[in-house]
Parts: sequence; C-alpha cells; structure tokens
Amino acid sequence: MRKNAVKIILSVLVVALLGVGVWLWNPLPDNSDAKTLSAPALAYDAEIVRDQWGVPHIFGRTDADTSFGLAYAHAEDDFETIQEVVAATRGRLARYRGAGAAPTDYIVSLFDVWETLDANYADGIPAEVKKIADAYAAGVNLYAAENPDATWAGLAPFTGKDVLAGFIFKTPFFYGLDKTLLALFEGTEERELALDPSTNESAWFIRSKTNAELGSNGFAVSSDRADDNITRLVINSHQPLTGPVAWYEAHMVSEEGLDITGGLFPGTPVILHGFNRALGWANTVNHIDLSDVYQLTRNPDNSLQYLLDGEWQDFEVSEVTIPVKLWGPFAFPAKQRVLRSKHGPVIERDGKAFALRYAGMGEYRQLEQYYRLNKARNLSDFMAAMEMNALPSINYVYADKDDNIAFVHNAQYPNRNDAWNWQADMPGDRSDLIWQGYRPYGDVPKLINPQSGFIFNSNNTPYSATDGPDNLQAENFPQSMGLATNQTNRSMRTMQLMQGKAPIPRERLLALKFDVSYAPQSEPAKRVQKIVAAGAASDEPLAKAIEHISAWNMSADAENRHAALVMTALRRHNKMSPNDDSPEALRAAVQWAADYLIEHHGRIDPKWGEVSRLVRGDVSLPIDGGPDTLRAVYAVETKDDGTAPVTHGDTWIALVEWTEDGNVSADVIHQFGSATLDQASPHYRDQAPLFAQKKWRRALIERDEILANATRRYRPGKNN
Repeated sequence: MRKNAVKIILSVLVVALLGVGVWLWNPLPDNSDAKTLSAPALAYDAEIVRDQWGVPHIFGRTDADTSFGLAYAHAEDDFETIQEVVAATRGRLARYRGAGAAPTDYIVSLFDVWETLDANYADGIPAEVKKIADAYAAGVNLYAAENPDATWAGLAPFTGKDVLAGFIFKTPFFYGLDKTLLALFEGTEERELALDPSTNESAWFIRSKTNAELGSNGFAVSSDRADDNITRLVINSHQPLTGPVAWYEAHMVSEEGLDITGGLFPGTPVILHGFNRALGWANTVNHIDLSDVYQLTRNPDNSLQYLLDGEWQDFEVSEVTIPVKLWGPFAFPAKQRVLRSKHGPVIERDGKAFALRYAGMGEYRQLEQYYRLNKARNLSDFMAAMEMNALPSINYVYADKDDNIAFVHNAQYPNRNDAWNWQADMPGDRSDLIWQGYRPYGDVPKLINPQSGFIFNSNNTPYSATDGPDNLQAENFPQSMGLATNQTNRSMRTMQLMQGKAPIPRERLLALKFDVSYAPQSEPAKRVQKIVAAGAASDEPLAKAIEHISAWNMSADAENRHAALVMTALRRHNKMSPNDDSPEALRAAVQWAADYLIEHHGRIDPKWGEVSRLVRGDVSLPIDGGPDTLRAVYAVETKDDGTAPVTHGDTWIALVEWTEDGNVSADVIHQFGSATLDQASPHYRDQAPLFAQKKWRRALIERDEILANATRRYRPGKNN
C-alpha cells in the first residue's frame, strides 16, 4: 500500500510538472532566412566611407539610401543595442532580459504605442517618412542576414514600424515622465491634491529634492559678439556614455539635399542634433511641467468604475501578457490589467487609481519633424519644421551661416485652465479639467537674435537665455505652461563668466564650455557650507576631514587635492540620504568618504583625477569636471578599486563655425569612438585620450577630404 501511494504521488507530481512545463513553454520563433531578410536591401544603394576614426560617411542617391546605409553602419558598430531598442519598443524586452524589463514592456501597452501607430500609419505619416523608416529597417535586416549568430531569436525581420514606434515610445521620457511614473508605481511621493481656485485656498505641494542636475549645454555666439566675424555653435548634450541613448556620430549625404553631421541614437534613421552646411542646433533637456496626474474616485461597489461629473464611468479594460524569460525556451506569462479613463492611462496602486495625461500622448509625427529639421536650409525652414510641434519637449539652441542665433523653449504645452495649480495632482471627477490639445506654437517661448549676440541653455529657466537686456519675462507667460524657474550651477557659471558685452572669441567660448568650477550659490557649494557648519564635535579624524573640505576652492580640476573628498562625500550623501541635510547625515557622508579614500588611496587628499576616471576597456584616464559643472562628469558609484568611472555627462561634442562668407567647419569629439561594442576594433577607444584632455578632431564634410582619409569604402548588399 505504501509503495502504491508513493507511486501515485510521484505520478501526480510528474503530471503537474509536465503541466507547468507546457504552460511555461514559450520558445522564441525562428528568424526569417537570410534570403528573405536581405531581399529588401536590393532596393537601396549606399556607399559607406569610414574615415581614419571609423566614423561612417554615408552617400546615397536618395535620402532613403542614406538611411539604409546608416542602419547598416550603426549595426556594424552596435547591433546589440539596436536589437535591445526594438525589443523594448515591441514590448518584448522581458522575454530576452528577464523580470527587470517587465515594467518597460508594460509601459508600451500603457502608452498605447502600437495602437497609436496603427491608427495613424496609413493616412498620418507621409510617404517620404515611411520610406526612410523602411530603408533603415532594410539596412538592419541586411546586417542580420549576414550575421545570424548575432541576431536575437524571434526578432528579425525588423520593420519600418519598429522605427516609428520607437519615437512614440521614447520621446516623452526626455522631459522626465519616467520620474512621474516611478513615483506613481512605487508611491515614493506624497500626493497633494490641487484645490479649486474659486475657494481662495492653495494646496501645499512639496517637491522632492533632486540630486546633481543631469542635462546638457548649448551655446550660440553671433559674429559681432565673437569679435572675429565667425558665428559659433557649441553642441554639448549630456547623455549616458553607453546604451540606448548614447550618441553615435555619422555623416549623411544624398543627392536629394541631405548633407548633415551629428549624433543619433540606436534605431533612428536621421540625425537628432548636429549641423549641415547652412545651420545647426544643440538640444538640451527642459524641465517643464508637461504631465498631469488625476486622482480618481473609484466606485466602492465596482472597482472598474470611476466618478466623472457626478456619474460612474466604466474604465476601458484590457489585459497584456508579458512573457518573462526564465530559462531556455521557458517564459512566465505575466498578465497585467491595463485601465484607461477619459483622462488617459491609469496606474493602480494600493487600491487607488491615478490617471495620467501627458505631452506626447497619441503623437506619432516625431520622425517627420526630425526629418524636416535635417533638411532645413535657413532659419525660416527650421522654424517651419519646429512649427509642426510634434516633439513633446527639448530646448533648441540654434545658429546658422546667415549669423542668426536663436533659443526655442520647445514643448507641447497642454492647453490648461490657468486658474488651477497644475503642479499638484488634479481632481479626477471633473471633465472640465481634462485638457484638450496644446497651446499654439506661437506661444512657445523663443528668443531670436538677442542684442548681446549670445545665447545659452544649461537646463535652466528660459528666463535667462542671454546675458543681454532682452531675456524672456515670466509675466508674459501663463503659470499653467509650467515653465521652470530653476538655475543650474552651469547656468550660474555661464552668467558669472559671460555677463556683459565683452567679446566671446573661440578661446573664451571653449574656456566656458570646459569650466570645472561651482558657483557660490550652487547646490553643491551650499551643501559644502552645511558640512562645514555641521563640524565634527570631538572626533579628531572627522574634524580634520571637514577642515580639509572647508579649504576647497570650488574647483573640480583633475589636479585638485580637495575635490576628491568633497565629491565622494556629496555622491555618498546623494545616494544614501539626499533629502536629509541634518548634521548627522552630512557627517556620516564625510566619514564614509574619508574612510574610502584612505582605504584605497592611503590619504584623504588624492588628486581628483586619481578618483575621477574615463574608463574604456583596459584604458583608464584621469578626467576633470564634476556633477553639474560645465565640463559635465557624473559617476553612478564609486568602485572597489578607489575610482569613480564616468557613466554620464559630456559625450559627443561639436564646435561648429561659419565664416563671414558662409563656409562651415567643425571640431568634434566622442567620448570613446565609433565602435561601440567591438573591443578588438581600433575605434573602440581611440578618441578617449583626446576627450579626456579636452582636445578635438576635425569633422570631415568634403567628399575629397573624406576619401583622402578613408580606411574603408563599401556598399552594403553589393559586392563589397
């Protein structure tokens, strides 16, 4: 009897395990064969010329040819990240990366990315835009056909819709929508509700403190202010040094008029910021309030209903299944309910429901606007492209060969009721607070050809964009636009160094760009003052460390022997207790930093460059600068070897110059090199020494000069 019982139990377990295995069985499908994947490439003809730095110069008869060639070249250098972007855009990243990627897949469904694209693809996207998206996909597919072992199972063929959907998915995150989502999902912020302004009350709204400011710089100087008849533009975006939003440099030339050099991200068939022969632009992140959270009242008798204008409304309900990688062909089918109200997508937490309405919701024309910007030939063309207003945010600092300079505080500004406080959560039971559409493009803050001849932005308020008398004024813009009033250390230093009418020739402009100091009123300087004020009581080693900090000259140059302790302590504080400026928290950060430096360097005062490093493969170089300095250097963490390798900040930089007769030239530099993943390539880290030393390489834009410096010429899909 006992043996029979054991057999029965084992049989039941085997059947159960088989059932679970069948339930979890989710093998990835095979990719299309090489012939099928490479067939679309026959429609395109692009020549790729790699210069001595490995930078691809793509020549084609049509714009689509160049996008095809760009895709192939970028795949050669970073096929892995392109695939990761496509998998994320399709909402299938968790099938490859595991549970950590599941929230990304959920957001794709929450944002209706593919529903938005499918609803507008036929009639809303021009044929020429579809052509460049399809051409880019053909270039990636050709590379996949030639490299099947490097292609993720079940991902190929890639499509033009993948390219378009990528823009729909990614662009809202550039104004910080991810932070709003994180706060809603995790409940990390106390939610305050806006009160009806007719009651003459105001909501107490507390903002979370932020850590060191991440962002970008852009500078434009007219020929008069430059004092040498040269118009200049500095393009200086601060991005991660690697990954899906790290800059890749390329030069695209077609017989249809495309001729542009600049930076782009994996998965994008055009330049996102850069310059052509006539004009150029730098992008910086703008901190505008472009999303609104509505607190919904749920029906206590039916959780799938919410109150609106005194009546219960049904949520739109759907379900998304997210396959989460387990091992081999097995994946867990995670199911998640997706709710939508008339406000927008709904996030559920602890039985509560919050609706989200945001700039970029339902937008699908992002690639079209970028394409128009790439083709612009003068200020009028550029502004006409900007007037599409398809990009939900991002500042533009502009300059051109006609000596125009401009600042556009670009955004899709929600058409809100100006009487309400939109920084707080909104009551979700009133349909009159569900804003519809955006303010006209004429309302977008712009500053064109200011008297001073100088324009800048470092993620600061639009009310300081020049050092002259004609800055934009807050009273001319309604508060409901959500314009920021903040200053960053970088903007403070710019105003400190550039205030007045003194000429800004090349040398002075570069000194500004590579400045490594902090303004006395900056957040790091204020926190250092608090550390010094906190003192160390009777703890002699800590007192010595704080005394050392008190002697800091506010500089983060590589030779500085005070910056290492200061920066390490501030980084520790931002990581462990960013919202606690109590003496105890500040002392703890200093103590940790002092112990760390003594352990790894034998002293509390090593040179900053011994800690701050630009690391690429087996190359490790000292680099100066720090968080929120104009020479922007950020490190996520300190390492066990006593270093803090740079992870974010200055990446691809360009200094573009137009002479009086309209000729253009540019000096550029990339933090590493064109070969993103191939450590065996000579271009994996060949630019790193120049970058660390704040040196440049000349951008090649003339075909004869490009050919004279060519190391490889080939035509993808042809007989190379």
